[in-house]
Amino acid sequence: MKKNCWEFKNCGRQEGGKHVNDLGICPAATEKRLEGVHGGTNAGRACWVIAGTLCKGDIQGSFAKKYKRCEQCDFYREVKKGEGMKFIFSAILLSKIKN
Repeated sequence: MKKNCWEFKNCGRQEGGKHVNDLGICPAATEKRLEGVHGGTNAGRACWVIAGTLCKGDIQGSFAKKYKRCEQCDFYREVKKGEGMKFIFSAILLSKIKN
């Protein structure tokens, strides 16, 4: 079974999670425009393109500011490796969430 980022990282910022009261619900857990991408729920398997996700206890900013850090993330690398040739590049994902 493919895990979403909040399951893989056990951050507790998904709806009903243990850290919702102190850190809020993660925007990756609620971003419906990326539902199903890489087999995830909402943006759960494309969190690197979503502003406001959590990394090592810090809430991250925009894609441009956080992407280099995300490329080093074990979850990002797991998704990229697991998807292989089906991996959807960030530019395509970003175009799906443009307002």
